[in-house]
Amino acid sequence: MEAIERIRDKARELLESQAVECVIGYERATDNVGARPLFAYEPGEVARFIFDQTCHHNLTRYLRDKKDRTVAVVAKPCDSRAINMLINEKQLERERVFIIGVVCPGMVEVGWSRPSQELQPLCRYCRQHTPVVYDFLAGEPPAEEPEPSPPYPDVAEMEGRSVAERRAFWSQHFERCIRCYACRQACPGCYCTECFVDRLDPLWVGIRIAPGENEMWNTIRAYHLAGRCIDCGSCQQVCPVNIPLMLLNRKLGKEVEELFDFQAGLDAETLPPLVTFKKEEKLEADL
Repeated sequence: MEAIERIRDKARELLESQAVECVIGYERATDNVGARPLFAYEPGEVARFIFDQTCHHNLTRYLRDKKDRTVAVVAKPCDSRAINMLINEKQLERERVFIIGVVCPGMVEVGWSRPSQELQPLCRYCRQHTPVVYDFLAGEPPAEEPEPSPPYPDVAEMEGRSVAERRAFWSQHFERCIRCYACRQACPGCYCTECFVDRLDPLWVGIRIAPGENEMWNTIRAYHLAGRCIDCGSCQQVCPVNIPLMLLNRKLGKEVEELFDFQAGLDAETLPPLVTFKKEEKLEADL
């Protein structure tokens, strides 16, 4: 409860002083179980703010829509990495975003009647429980951030399968994709004015929902996020057919980390490796 009161007090202070036009946080959803985004424009609205283990939404997805205004946002550790990523890519101005960081205990799945007691899979692998950037911190940070061993157990399990087994696994999942693009809409890293899948000239992906087009869509989107995905899991949470999208994203994240010692969003200054070139780097492939 202390973290909630600190969030409310800071939000009220920011709105009353007119330091920001809006504070983006969480409120209890209409099912009285989960959480949903709340946009507070008046001090009297801050009493509706909550924070608990059901607040899984990545609120940074809304910041680009308000990038010409000064706003505050409640940010978990993975959300703070998204802010760094967007600042690095010139999509946000740091001085226009007041970050109310929250120490995150991990998010849980939410059922129809009550929250689960189990952490979401991504939260079990998480390596940050304190935001990497913030202007105000709610909650007490742990004395030491845990380091999971190994950091990519889900990816390692998939890598242990044969090529044929991996191919069958992804073909089965991609066949169920209905191309609703909810993953794209929820992702803070998907902000292109015109997505490649919507282009007609050149036509990268046809409009039909079929295995070939579905595979092209999911594969290219994952490659576009290589070195940029901040492991929030928003894409997978909103997928209506439960495709394990983060397994694909984390595989590419693991490759980038091993090749370049880089994790997306840890700071706002370091350029992602796939948009830079160093003369000492060598392109090697076992063809």
